[in-house]
Amino acid sequence: MIDLYFAATPNGLKLKLYLAESGLEHRVVPVRLSAGEQFQPQFLAISPNNKIPAILDHAPADGGAPLSVFESGAILLYLARKTGQLWPREERAQLEATQWLFWQMAGLGPMAGQAGHFRAHAPEPVPYAIERYTREVKRLFGVLDRQLQGRDFIAGDAYSIADIACYPWIVPHAGLGQNLADTPDLQRWFESIRARPATRRAYEGVDDPYAKTANFTEEERRVLFGANAKS
Repeated sequence: MIDLYFAATPNGLKLKLYLAESGLEHRVVPVRLSAGEQFQPQFLAISPNNKIPAILDHAPADGGAPLSVFESGAILLYLARKTGQLWPREERAQLEATQWLFWQMAGLGPMAGQAGHFRAHAPEPVPYAIERYTREVKRLFGVLDRQLQGRDFIAGDAYSIADIACYPWIVPHAGLGQNLADTPDLQRWFESIRARPATRRAYEGVDDPYAKTANFTEEERRVLFGANAKS
């Protein structure tokens, strides 16, 4: 049994996708970010960076005590290596999947997150930040588009954690100021992943996190965008 500490952000949805695809036994433990539950001591014991997702694996491979893992990329890599599911068999394909997982964690996710924040959630417009991050996301979408030319998946010949890591950051493309028609191979890949039954299950009832419809109270805004781990 795996406990998934979850909120419906792109990073949280990576693990929702993995678990939906793999069928691993799990239970979802909601973490209400706007209520500050990510700063509670019991959650910080599992995720010291006060971010979701995190997991608690009650049956780790070494047979020891329950094992906690934080950081979405590390969790994906841990589960893939433990179970062999959504993980290439050949060493070179494993390396390729790992590289694209790290690319998402270091580039696509942070840059898209900043673009989404300044476009949708900043208390006042910051034109320089909006232009800078929107432009960088466009460049990163182009990198992924080129990788997908002539192939169905990002790494190797099969669907893997590389695809699962990237997909949730392509979902809010409109809120990130991107038009997928500009990147046709990325668009083709995106539509194929969106049509998967597990993807539909994972995204049922999920809203676009960067749609300009969020109506945060001042306290919620402080918790989400201005608090620190000691708050």
